[in-house]
This record gives sequence, C-alpha cells and structure tokens, in this order.
Amino acid sequence: MPLFMDRHDMSVPVTPEMIATIHQEDVKIQNQLGCRVLTYWFDEKRNNTFCLIEAPNAEAIHKMHALAHGQVPNTVIEVGADLVEAFLGRVTDPEKPADAAMNIIAESAFRTIMIVSFKQEIQPAEASKKIRESFQKFQADTLHLLAKHRGKLVKQNESCMMVSFESSSNAVHAAFSIKSRFSEFRDDIKNDNITLKIGLSAGVPVTGNNSFFESTIKLAERMCKIIKGDIIVSAGVKELYNNENMEVLKEEDSLLCMTEMEEKFLTSLMDFAETNWHNTDLNLDDFSKALGYSKSQLYRKMTSLTGKSPNTFIQDYRLNEALTLLNKNAGNISEIAYQTGFSSPSYFSKCFKKKYGVMPYEFKDAATR
Repeated sequence: MPLFMDRHDMSVPVTPEMIATIHQEDVKIQNQLGCRVLTYWFDEKRNNTFCLIEAPNAEAIHKMHALAHGQVPNTVIEVGADLVEAFLGRVTDPEKPADAAMNIIAESAFRTIMIVSFKQEIQPAEASKKIRESFQKFQADTLHLLAKHRGKLVKQNESCMMVSFESSSNAVHAAFSIKSRFSEFRDDIKNDNITLKIGLSAGVPVTGNNSFFESTIKLAERMCKIIKGDIIVSAGVKELYNNENMEVLKEEDSLLCMTEMEEKFLTSLMDFAETNWHNTDLNLDDFSKALGYSKSQLYRKMTSLTGKSPNTFIQDYRLNEALTLLNKNAGNISEIAYQTGFSSPSYFSKCFKKKYGVMPYEFKDAATR
C-alpha cells in the first residue's frame, strides 16, 4: 500500500496533548477507510503537524481525518519509507514512556539539509590514482565528522552527499569541520583542481510540492551550484543558528550568508536558466526581462552572488551540462554541442578547451576507456 505524508497547518494554537488525542481518533477509525496510521511529528513552535499514513490514495486520508476530527490536511504527498527514515529518523511512533497514559509526541519534522558537493576538474591520468585514494580517505573522514555532529546521511555518490540535521548549529559546525579537513586533503595531494562547496538550507518535509523536502533540497543544491563561496548558508539557517548560540554567524572568506531577497533572486534565476539554457539565442535581454531587472541591476546582482557576468554564467552552465553528457557518453561531440545550446561544434570545442584545458573529444576518449 502506498505511503503518504500530510501536512496540517493549525489555525489556532494547539498543544502536544491535543495532537496526541487527535492522532488517537485517527487510529480508531483507520480501518474504515483502509488506512494505517503510522506516526506523526508535531512542532509546537511552528504550529504544524505531519502525519505518516499508509493508504490506498490521498483521498482516503482526507476522508479519514474529516470523519475522525475534522482537521483535514493542507497537503498530502506520496513518500518512500527509506527517505522518511533517513531524513527524520523513524517511521513509527517513538516508544511510549512506561508511566504515560498516552504517547505524547512533541518532535518537530523541521530539518536543516546539507549538500556537500565535490567538483573535480579534468585531471592528468597519472595523478588520478593518488587523488582517488586520498579522496576516499577524505570522504571516510567526512562521514565521521558528520556523525560526530549528529548528521544523518541521506544519500551519497562520488560527487555529492546529502545530510539531515535536527540542529542548525550542528550543521554549521559540521560544515566548518569538513571545510578544514578538505583543506588538509588538498594540501596532501598538492592539487587545487578539486573544489568543495557546502550548502545549508532549512525547512519542512511537505511544502505543497511533489517531493519530500523538495524546496529545502533544491535551494541547498542551487546554492552549491552557482553561489560563490565554500559554505553557503540560507537566511533561515543563519537565523536559527543565531537563536541557538551566544555568538552570531558572521560572513568570512569561506562563508556566505544569503538574505531572503537573494534567495528569491536565486530561485527566479535558476527557474529561468533551467528552462531556457538550451536556447542558442539566450542573452542578457532575456534574463533581464524574465527576472524583472534592468541590465545593469542584473549584472551587479549576478556578479555579486555568483562571481560571474550573465554571459559567463550561462556559458559555464552549458559547459557543466556538456561535461555531464560527455561523462555519460550521451552522443557525439556535435550532438552534445547543439544539445547544450552552443551555436556550433567548433565554438563549443573552443569554449571547452579554454575552461578545461582539453578538447571535448580528448575528454570523451578518456572518460570511455
């Protein structure tokens, strides 16, 4: 049976005891609608509740809540048990205290999500073995540091880690620890072509979108992808950190704290870029009109946040996509050039060579060996 999580934004303040009572009302009638209520999370500070329920469909959940107590959910999305466990730590009720008449849960589903992104520019073949061995040790050390700061690893591959934290302070401290260890790693391999970026964003699992923690993950990923700086922190994470600590979080050489306005700009920029980057004729005018800024305002904003002009930004975006396609052997050079929005294969090769130091066919040959 499918698994769903719903979101309830309470219209009036409620207590953990009230939510526990409502939860029991759902349990009493769950079989009537073919549902199985597993657990819930309640955040008294934010006055919202998230229920985890097995059900034949979302409509059955609405009907069950309406019949049990009238508190119908604002949103319902389908989720995977593994992801819920990874992000939130459980898929059933926590153990009830022996002396408690009712299992009262006052545990928030709010999490700080960390994206750790590793980027390796093209390396000489003879250097790859040493780098790979050192990098594997660095990744193992990173996992140890994440566990030390109570981070839960959600998923991992060669270029990225996704981690969930209950505490924003722990997430920030973990980011600085990883950054310090990465500096040691780069000194060890004596190579500056591998870069590390860490994005931190905070939010709840259901926001009206289709995926679990979708808005929070997307912001952290986008910060890693285009914002300059080694550690990029959302406005929400900064506020939480400042509330939890005596010292406020201050920007420094490796840390950039975004404002809510900058996050809105980033969202608009990436929404537009991800939809239109294939367009060969895409230019500054198109960005200016779509984002509602004058050319000079757009230039200043983009260079301030990304360190790149609009033209350089879109070219680097295309080259990055081309690199991914070449790694996957997803077409010949000409096909990839046109697919990624370049006007000709020759111009694509020229830009690729300038950025990565090798021709596309040289990289493609090495990647497919």
